[in-house]
Amino acid sequence: MTSAADGVKQSLSDTRQPTPDTVASVIVGTAGHIDHGKSALVRALTGRDPDRLPEEKRRGITIDLGFADLDLDGVRIGFVDVPGHERFVKNMLAGAHGIDVVALVIAADEGVMPQTREHFDICRLLGVQRGLIVITKTDIVEAELLELVTSEVAELVAGSFLESAPIIPVSAKTGSGLNQFKAALKEVSLQVPARAEGFLARMPVDRVFAMKGFGAVVTGTLVSGTIREGDELELLPGQSRVRARGVQVHGNAVAQARAGQRTAVNLGGIDTNAVERGMVLAPVSSLRSTQILDVKVSVLPGAPRGLRSRARVRFHIHAAEVLARIQVLESDNQIAPGATGLVQLRLETPITAVAGEHFILRSYSPSITIAGGEILDPLAGKHRGRDLADVRHNLAILAGADPAARLSVFIATSGDLGQRKEDLKARTGWEDERLVPSLNEAIDRGLVVACGGLLLDQKRYTNLKAAALNEVEEHHRLEPLSRGLVRETLRERHFAHIPAEVFRAVMSDLEAAGSLVSEKELVRTSAHVLELSGPDAELRDRINSLYELAGLEPPTLDEALQTAGGSALQKTHARKLLQLLLDRGSLVRVQGDLYFHSRPLTELTMTLRQFALEHPSDPSLDVATFKELAGVSRKYAIPLLEFLDRERITRRVGDRRQIIK
Repeated sequence: MTSAADGVKQSLSDTRQPTPDTVASVIVGTAGHIDHGKSALVRALTGRDPDRLPEEKRRGITIDLGFADLDLDGVRIGFVDVPGHERFVKNMLAGAHGIDVVALVIAADEGVMPQTREHFDICRLLGVQRGLIVITKTDIVEAELLELVTSEVAELVAGSFLESAPIIPVSAKTGSGLNQFKAALKEVSLQVPARAEGFLARMPVDRVFAMKGFGAVVTGTLVSGTIREGDELELLPGQSRVRARGVQVHGNAVAQARAGQRTAVNLGGIDTNAVERGMVLAPVSSLRSTQILDVKVSVLPGAPRGLRSRARVRFHIHAAEVLARIQVLESDNQIAPGATGLVQLRLETPITAVAGEHFILRSYSPSITIAGGEILDPLAGKHRGRDLADVRHNLAILAGADPAARLSVFIATSGDLGQRKEDLKARTGWEDERLVPSLNEAIDRGLVVACGGLLLDQKRYTNLKAAALNEVEEHHRLEPLSRGLVRETLRERHFAHIPAEVFRAVMSDLEAAGSLVSEKELVRTSAHVLELSGPDAELRDRINSLYELAGLEPPTLDEALQTAGGSALQKTHARKLLQLLLDRGSLVRVQGDLYFHSRPLTELTMTLRQFALEHPSDPSLDVATFKELAGVSRKYAIPLLEFLDRERITRRVGDRRQIIK
């Protein structure tokens, strides 16, 4: 019999045979105690031995995952055969994630055994909704024992998703009951809803091997999205860039694999040794690794103890197993056996996950299944004790069915940094077709504000607007003679660690509402008016008159302020009045602390232009001529000429200035 690797190798080199869209693909996982006939059942149904390892064949037990497929006239079944020995539950868990239907297998000669119960508990905790029950080895028991085992199985599944599932006696050895099992399997499989669309492609890797001439090949259940030949992908954690050189589904090379199919991908750009079971294959830069998860967890009623903070557990998701510490988020700091509660898991090594995925918790030692649940926030931050009431409120929303509200919680808990669409995709695994309508609804409901490409919580955004307005108003109160607050100062005080889009949006909204007015680099409130008192107006006019009378030979700033003001306090005040004169254009800063009144500067410009008219062939002058025209010394001539150059009234050409007409 050919090995699984040989089958992959052959299919990768075959002519591509796309799986018809009309064929439903369903993943069926076996579950049950060791030596209860799971592999024999799959072999009898498909003609393929799922035990592929030499050690499995030598010992006669399943050690790792096995795979086979079966076409049931319009339904393509992908079997995942799992080991039943308690030592290999880790491997069982690697295959149990992502199944649509469980075939719970119980041997007629032994009945319900410990791993029967544990596997059944795992399926319930993983949220499996459909299945059937198979009683095997019926050829070696009497009818009375078969009836007793059937009754025992019915008691086990009472009140569960398998309560109404068909119970089918079979014998893999004689073939008895196999046709009935196939019919029941097809009926159950046709009830499996199609995988939801609008999710990013994700394929957890449950097997990796190298093939000569092909390189690294990974297999897994494509839990969402599609993978096409030629796609640029990423292996997480680690963010290793790879390319899908070839894709196969159920032994056939295909152009693309769809969600719900057992898939093999030949990877280019990576060595086999760099790939491990538990990694996730996804589009480049779409998902992120994490080590902190907020989850809702259910503890099994038969667990030896409840969950307490700081307890070390084994965390299983898809094919990955990592160690984790528990931080219970409930008020009583524990979750008792049989209860459900909120927990933060702090992983010792990174994994990749999205909201809504199920997981299993097993005790650290001895390693037994104790709980499982659903991820609410895969990219959570650590919580402070005083915030736990708010944390529980937010997680209750994340556990709900309102997608717009769930997105708003992700955005709100990100604080001033907000979330971009790419951040939300990484948390949810949603594509644009699912994400954008929910985001628009959150915006329409006033839960979220769009600041360019950034999304911010509405309450936080409102607070930032209020803080910005209050800061400008406070500046006016403290500096009544100031025309406004420097825009950059406002940004540094309240938005220094906030993305620039938020500051721009806040200022735009306040200006559009008429609350603030921007004037070049300054910001003022719309109500801010400079109304000077009598003494201030007199001091301003004295400063203005000093410069106007001085013409083109003005005093230094200190001389002017000393003449106009007197005391040091008045000088400080006078400087603010000087700024008012600059703002309204009465004074012009020519160089450093050298100020001129605008009237003599205007007259100087007119004198130069008259000179140009009188010298049409050479409208230029040197410094000496300029000093004579302006009636100033060199002390003022050079700063004035440089000012005129900047104002494009003159242009320096060598040692002369050409007057620009």
